[in-house]
Amino acid sequence: MTEATRTPTQEVLREGSIARFVSDAVVLTKRNLLKYRRVPTLLVFSTVQPVMFVLLFVFVFGGAINLPGDLSYTNFIMAGIFAQVAIFGSTQTGVGLADDMNKGLIERFRSLPMSRSAVLIGRTGSDAVRNVFVMILVTLVGYLIGFRFENLAAGALAVLLAVLFGYSFSWIAATIGLAVRDPETAQAATFVWVFPLVFASSAFVPIATFPSWLQAFARINPVTVVVNTMRALILGTALDPWLWQSFLWIAVILVVFVPLSVSLYRKALA
Repeated sequence: MTEATRTPTQEVLREGSIARFVSDAVVLTKRNLLKYRRVPTLLVFSTVQPVMFVLLFVFVFGGAINLPGDLSYTNFIMAGIFAQVAIFGSTQTGVGLADDMNKGLIERFRSLPMSRSAVLIGRTGSDAVRNVFVMILVTLVGYLIGFRFENLAAGALAVLLAVLFGYSFSWIAATIGLAVRDPETAQAATFVWVFPLVFASSAFVPIATFPSWLQAFARINPVTVVVNTMRALILGTALDPWLWQSFLWIAVILVVFVPLSVSLYRKALA
């Protein structure tokens, strides 16, 4: 079996114990999070954009969008905002990895006695932690303008689902970043597919308002599936079949892009 064909699990068993792998991943996660302490403007700009989206969509578009029953646009849009925060935040994974490769940091990690996959786990894990922080802030802003969870436990599950979805998308971004190896190109390449997925979904408006040809895409869009799940949890409406479809999408994305990212990472170090 060659270096490029080993799975992440086989790499863990080859390079050390699972405990060591987890320890390496935690260390690298902390390393990436410490960057926000040294450069706090990174966290500021990561939080300003989603807060602006909440305020602009609610106060600019809220009065122009008709929703069924007495559903407020504020409660309707928060599921979309959670998805947007998770997905846009995940793009930083690819940009960060490409930047580390450009600066030679990845090459330095190669000389350290650590699992190579731990580098990717550390990067995606730190971005997931940042997403949690941003979502809490966005929820607080939402509460100030009238947003409410129908049930707090279900609402917490909606946020968790958004974090998991963002985590899966981090691996897509990681694949792109490792493939192009340039931070500016990685950012441009990521937003080319992120914007259509987010805005051609049920995140911000009901898909019934879309042209018929776009509705066909929006209904199978994974962002629509996850947003509908979160919206059902937030509003206390029926979940089926959205819940299992959401976890299926997350699983499929991880199964495809985790091995692909690890393979590209090994090739970059070869």
